[in-house]
Amino acid sequence: MQIVITAVGPDNRGLADPIVHSVTGLGANIGEIQMYDHDQQSIFSMLTRVEIDPSRAGEIEQAMADVARKTGLSVRTWSPEITGRLPRLAICVTYRTETPRAVLEAIRSGHIRGEASVMIGNREKCRPLAEEFGVPWVNIAGGDGTPDDERLIEVCDEHQVDYIVLARYMRVLPASSCWKYAGGRIINLHHGLLPSFPGIRPYHEAFACRMLTYGATCHFIVPELDAGNQIIYQSTFTVPPGMGVDDIVRRGERENEPHCLVEGVRRVTAGEVQLHFNRVVAVG
Repeated sequence: MQIVITAVGPDNRGLADPIVHSVTGLGANIGEIQMYDHDQQSIFSMLTRVEIDPSRAGEIEQAMADVARKTGLSVRTWSPEITGRLPRLAICVTYRTETPRAVLEAIRSGHIRGEASVMIGNREKCRPLAEEFGVPWVNIAGGDGTPDDERLIEVCDEHQVDYIVLARYMRVLPASSCWKYAGGRIINLHHGLLPSFPGIRPYHEAFACRMLTYGATCHFIVPELDAGNQIIYQSTFTVPPGMGVDDIVRRGERENEPHCLVEGVRRVTAGEVQLHFNRVVAVG
């Protein structure tokens, strides 16, 4: 079976060695290693993807718990090969309700194979939506909307989340959070076509370029913002010449973005795609 191991913590020497030696000592084959030192923040980050006999998965978890205790690293083990239960989703939101509602409806209908384990917000706007669907709600921000990024990860850990879904969550996750749930576990909806229109105003930038085709992008999150190489699904719509930008934004937010995110999440939870070396690949 495949297991993804992530480790994040204060930078120091020799942090990678105990992880590598532990998994190889248990007979695992290493399929991918990524490491990064965030020099300015003095943070060490590492992702290791291994293949191991399923009977030894518990030994991997115990070995990584030992590594965490000895090194002080924040270590997580997770497998995309989820059996005997539905994938658990954390849906992160800010103001807009169209996209999280579409995901929740798709889960309820069975179109998305998953369970909405928790809804996390940095504003209160979407709390009624969580209550409507009977999903636990957690606000991780103060009155100014500034999120507690560590609390977001804590909540996901508490609910044993498999995938974090950013459903128009209008905050940038810090690199340390991205690494803790690295390996294709954070799914984002960007309200523009990547890589052409990154940033926070893609509709307006496309309109300024006199585009007639607009779109949205569902992609895996990596520490580089809207990098564009981790695209799961894109959907587009065309508009007639002369349509105003407000009408374009309205159509995108109400129709195109919900469709795009639902299809992207469906592909991931169905096991149709995975992230390898920061590239989306088809499975099977």
